[in-house]
Amino acid sequence: MTYAPYKTVEVSTVRSTLTPCIFDDPAERDSLNALISDMGYEPVCTSDPVEALRLIRLGRCRLVFASIRLDVQDPYEFLARALRCDPGIHLILMAAEYTLEAALEAIRRGAADFLPKPLDHLRLKRTLDDMASLYDQRRGVRALEEQLLKDLEFHGIIGKSPAMLEVFDFARKVARHYTNVLLVGPTGAGKELVARAIHQISPVAQQRLAVCNCSAMVDTLLESQLFGHVRGAFTGATDTRPGLFEYANGGTVFLDEVGETSLAMQAKLLRVIQNREIQRVGSPEIKQVNVRLIAATNRDLRAEVLTGRFRADLFDRLSSIQIRIPSLSERLEDIPLLVQFFLTKYNDAYGKNISGLTRRAQTILLQHP
Repeated sequence: MTYAPYKTVEVSTVRSTLTPCIFDDPAERDSLNALISDMGYEPVCTSDPVEALRLIRLGRCRLVFASIRLDVQDPYEFLARALRCDPGIHLILMAAEYTLEAALEAIRRGAADFLPKPLDHLRLKRTLDDMASLYDQRRGVRALEEQLLKDLEFHGIIGKSPAMLEVFDFARKVARHYTNVLLVGPTGAGKELVARAIHQISPVAQQRLAVCNCSAMVDTLLESQLFGHVRGAFTGATDTRPGLFEYANGGTVFLDEVGETSLAMQAKLLRVIQNREIQRVGSPEIKQVNVRLIAATNRDLRAEVLTGRFRADLFDRLSSIQIRIPSLSERLEDIPLLVQFFLTKYNDAYGKNISGLTRRAQTILLQHP
């Protein structure tokens, strides 16, 4: 790793927020160091370029000044290395051989600015003050985002988009009534979170919520999971166990991916809804249960009914109240909030102090389909 364009390095902490790094000869370094101090900022110096990159990597630097020569093979080497260490760094290059083409090339490569030498003191002061103001503003925005996050959190679900606010509003209304609900949306959209929210704000919030993934089990295991079984009902049934409907009696049962169930299982589920009764596997006894059923699917159940893969009567019973959960691609405006939510969550979980994503990283997130 070579640094042919650079002679020395100076690192200056700007109001404990920004850290300019200045590469030049000792005399110019000392002069600029004094100038920055006179402008109200506190310099901290080093003469090692590797140390400067280390400080950047550790997040000690926010603004970097680098004096370069344009007559070398790669005058932008340090710029590239610094941006790899921290893509959010603001790096300002300085050169005596200033040209418009060089300035535009530096900016294309990710530099914040390109200044001619000798430096204009007023322009330097304005640059430092502008960057300090920018980071003060970002701190203020971050504080507002944290408050907004608290205001826009709906029982563990984050969203401010019109589509999600409509989901929240409909969920509040439905939760008051002890009725069945069908949640429709793509995998990963948050259907289980919405189901949990409906249960938490319902009149039976103090009762149990049982969750079952219908796509994860074959029919025999699913029937035992939902309805329970008696000892000896099948191989391995060494004791009598209640199912989820009994476990959550008086509360809520959430059936995820209900569209994956067989027609035989659908008939048994219809009996629970219509008659409020269940029968354990291997038992003639009929038990009464009173549960709210929340089902979820990523399929078009109406189309499944037309093809004969889903019972029309069960669909009618489940879909009297239907809530569509939008995919993340339909609510891109929620991504910044989700970023802040997950940063806060995992900072706490892993003892980190990551303040945010760079604009470049956020742009990449927003470009995903």
